[in-house]
Amino acid sequence: MHPMLNIAVKAARRGGQIINRASLDLDLVQVSKKQHNDFVTEVDKASEAAIIDTLKTAYPDHAILAEESGKSDNESEFQWIIDPLDGTTNFIHGFQYYCVSIALAHKGIVTQAVVYDPTRNDLFTASRGRGAFLNDRRIRVGRRDRLADGLIGTGFPFREKEGLEAYNRLFTEMTNSCAGLRRPGAAALDLANVAAGRLDGFFEQGINAWDVAAGSLLITEAGGLVGNYTGDSEFLHVGEIVAGNPKMYAQMVPILSKYSRTKQQAA
Repeated sequence: MHPMLNIAVKAARRGGQIINRASLDLDLVQVSKKQHNDFVTEVDKASEAAIIDTLKTAYPDHAILAEESGKSDNESEFQWIIDPLDGTTNFIHGFQYYCVSIALAHKGIVTQAVVYDPTRNDLFTASRGRGAFLNDRRIRVGRRDRLADGLIGTGFPFREKEGLEAYNRLFTEMTNSCAGLRRPGAAALDLANVAAGRLDGFFEQGINAWDVAAGSLLITEAGGLVGNYTGDSEFLHVGEIVAGNPKMYAQMVPILSKYSRTKQQAA
C-alpha cells in the first residue's frame, strides 16, 4: 500500500472509531444546525480533528480542505480533502448509512482515496493507477449495460428548496429510465458502492468536493467514468457529478445534461 494511503487509512479508522463510540449513545450527541436541514454534530468535529491530527503528524506541510474547518492557509501541491462524517443526518437518527471520506489531491488531481464505513467495517481504498479495493479485495464497477436494468443512486436538494422543481422533473425522467432509484443519504458511500458494483450509477447536484473526491477515484480505478452532468471531466469543484460504468454513464449523460448548472453558468 502506498505510504500516503496508509496514513489516510489510519486517519479514517480513527475517525470511524469516534463515530462508532458515539453511535452507542446517540441521545448524548450534541447537534447544531448549520443552515436549514444541514446539521453538524460534535462527532463530525471530533472525527475531523482526529483525522487532521493524524495527517498533519505525518505530513505537516500538506494543505487541508475539510468540511467543518474549511481550507488551510498554507500553500502546498498536496491537499487532503476530508469529509469526517458524510451522512450526518442519517447518523443522528441511528440510520446506519454514513462514512468517513479522505482523498489526497496532488496538483488538483486525486491520487489517493479512502472511504470507510464504520458500521460495517468496510474499507474502500484506491491509489491512482493501482486499482480500487474493498477490504483488500479488488473491486470493479457493475457489468449491466442497459440503464433500464440499472440501480441508480442519487441525492436531492435538502438545504435550499428552490432546486426542487427541476429536480422533480429529473427524478421522474430518471425513474422512468432505470430499474430503481435510491437515495441513501451519503454520497461518498454511494460512490464507493458504484465502484463495488452494488449501484450501477450515481448522480447529484449541489454537492461539495469533500463529498466526491475519494469516491471519484474509487470509481475510475474500478473501471468506471465520472464527470459533470454534461459528461465533461470537470466535476470536483462544480457542484454536480455523474458516475457509473462506461455504458451506464453514456446513457445517463443525455438525460442529465439538460439539467446541468455548468451549462447555465457558461451561458
